[in-house]
Amino acid sequence: MIQSGPSVRSSSSFDWSATRLGDPGLWPLPLRIGADVLFNLPLPALLVWGRDMTVVFNEAYATLAGPGYGKLPGGNVPPVMPPPLAVAVNELERAWNGEPAIAAARAFGFAGAAAGLEAAHDLHFTPLRSANGDVDGVLCVLAPASGLKGAVEETVAGPLRILVVEDNVDSQYLVCEMLRAFGHEADGVGHPDDALARLAAGRYDVLFTDVSLPGMSGVELARKAVADAPAMQVIFASGYGDTLLRHVEFPYLSLQKPYELDQLQAALDKVSGQKQART
Repeated sequence: MIQSGPSVRSSSSFDWSATRLGDPGLWPLPLRIGADVLFNLPLPALLVWGRDMTVVFNEAYATLAGPGYGKLPGGNVPPVMPPPLAVAVNELERAWNGEPAIAAARAFGFAGAAAGLEAAHDLHFTPLRSANGDVDGVLCVLAPASGLKGAVEETVAGPLRILVVEDNVDSQYLVCEMLRAFGHEADGVGHPDDALARLAAGRYDVLFTDVSLPGMSGVELARKAVADAPAMQVIFASGYGDTLLRHVEFPYLSLQKPYELDQLQAALDKVSGQKQART
């Protein structure tokens, strides 16, 4: 089932008939989108679905854990808690309570590995919410440890608070989940009027908006947002390239749809760097 080399996968790429999750066509939307994100993350990652701990994992995690852990992609309750979750019980519980969390520089190993062979990772926990706001699952992404916990807190500018404006509900959900998986806070709306109300009611670091929106273009929405909050950073997503952005008079970043995860991460890193330089 595991193939060598890069590949593009989704939940429908696998046979789930022998797992407790069953037909992916009947999965709740948060599970289906969360799994699709999981399988295409370049970093090792786990998706925990339900409080009974049904665990799904991606190819990068299977490679890290070794052949003794199980066959990709899981989909059953493991006999013991996976090591990344076992060393970050408090952070996992915070995610179940609806709060994204990071467990910095946690060391752990896998059964069957050489004695004493452990590696440290930063563990990023993101709640997966249903349409009614309940947390139905948690995504755990493993990143190389960036240093001791104290050093991380001193050098990282912290999570960005991002408002996503996208009128396609599925796309909006997917973008928000990706942003949360990267450790940021994200709210999503589908109409510019709702975006203006959110911007007026709360402070955001970044406006991440589609260029083409109902009632008002993303460019005009961003123009209003920047006029009210000059420090606001703007990222445009467009299927038309930069054609509609030629006369934008304020600084911005743009992503061409469909964009890749590393392109999104690079844009967020640039915004984070600008935020840190101002503080």
